[in-house]
Amino acid sequence: MIKKIAGETWKPLTFSGWRQLRNRYAVSSKGRIASYKKEVLEDGKLLNGSLTTGYRTLNLHRPNNKGTLYIHREMAHIFLTKPSAQHKYVIHRNHNKLDNNMGNLRWVTLQQMIAHQQQSPAKIAYKIKQANRTQGLKLSATQVKKIKTILNSKDRNITIKKLAEKYNVSEMTLYRIKSGENWGRI
Repeated sequence: MIKKIAGETWKPLTFSGWRQLRNRYAVSSKGRIASYKKEVLEDGKLLNGSLTTGYRTLNLHRPNNKGTLYIHREMAHIFLTKPSAQHKYVIHRNHNKLDNNMGNLRWVTLQQMIAHQQQSPAKIAYKIKQANRTQGLKLSATQVKKIKTILNSKDRNITIKKLAEKYNVSEMTLYRIKSGENWGRI
């Protein structure tokens, strides 16, 4: 038996192969998951699910489909309306991947999702940590300045491949330096 939380709504989870399973599944507007036989609040059992790359998931062995269901996506399909066909991604507004409360989920476009990810506290902390790193680097700040000067020169007479060999780094590293993805602070 599941105790209902004030303002909580339960809706059945339907997916390919759900009729062949012994139990039914439901999600609540508060982000909870349950399995049940007849009625979710009467004979239901709360599930923790699994974690896949930080997201709450439900791994079900369905006939001809052993896929993983991402709970936040399933909840968005059930509880939220997509503003347009371009809105294919579901984000957690507070960047907490385990907070599947309906008020925390939103349909977004690819560009909106990328912008949202860049604002993540974890991403910002990682960027700061990387910018202040001093150990394990193949290049020094002086070398990067020289590389940037060469890469941005209109009269460059050396290929990126040769430049990469000269500094003993990959060509991709040089492309990332040029775009500012790596060593953007210099």
